[in-house]
Amino acid sequence: MSKSPTISFIGAGNMASAIIGGMLDSGFKAGNIWASAPNDDHLQTIRKRFGISVTTDNRYCAQQADMVVLAVKPQAMADVCRDIAPIAQNTRPLMVSIAAGLGTDTLDEWLGGGLPIVRVMPNTPSLVGKGAAGLFASEGVSGAQKKMVQSVFEGIGIAVWVDDEALLHGVTALSGSGPAYFFLMLEALEASATEAGVDAETARKLAIQTMAGAAEMAAKSNEDPAQLKKNVMSPNGVTEQAIHTFEDGGMRSLVKKAYNSAYKRSEEMAKELAGKK
Repeated sequence: MSKSPTISFIGAGNMASAIIGGMLDSGFKAGNIWASAPNDDHLQTIRKRFGISVTTDNRYCAQQADMVVLAVKPQAMADVCRDIAPIAQNTRPLMVSIAAGLGTDTLDEWLGGGLPIVRVMPNTPSLVGKGAAGLFASEGVSGAQKKMVQSVFEGIGIAVWVDDEALLHGVTALSGSGPAYFFLMLEALEASATEAGVDAETARKLAIQTMAGAAEMAAKSNEDPAQLKKNVMSPNGVTEQAIHTFEDGGMRSLVKKAYNSAYKRSEEMAKELAGKK
């Protein structure tokens, strides 16, 4: 990969836009970024916003790149990969997929075989620069290519490598789906406070700030979550009563059950998508 690589995005939706914005904030040159999508009006909006090059031709977009980011929906990936495969086989770029569920073997087959591939499982907080991404590299990916991918995704949060591709199912169930779990907690806290007489706007502000503050404390503390929880609790106090209620209600087992359900569904989707003709 060159010292100033060109990166092309096949697909220019919200996640691609978040990644591009993070790249530019990190000092990546707009002149080295391309994006393609079917809708030219949308592409022109992207071009004006970021100053990057755009095209409705996926093959042309891929042809420019040292690294191609496949940022289309999983259901569209087979057609997109097969369309750009002749170009990819000729130019041999690093292929990076941000689609959930699709394994490197499946992607490699659709792309004609033998290409270096990195799978990334990002999450929606990437849209506000607070993403958490799990990354897996196939055998053909070089150390320099791994560093390039990591630098791109660290522009929108944190990026963590896993050694076993199967672990991406666990990442999907944790950080990929995780924002929705916390939004559910936020929704429930707001509703409970509102029913107790706190006005809705105040309830939302306090709940959001409490969640954000707790996350920041966990990130900056050397103590584990169990100890951080104890630090908030006083014997026979208000917090202790709430925690006991959560525990007696089976919160831990429910979280585990939900996580395992997401994990299983990720495995199922991988098989379903791989079988797509």
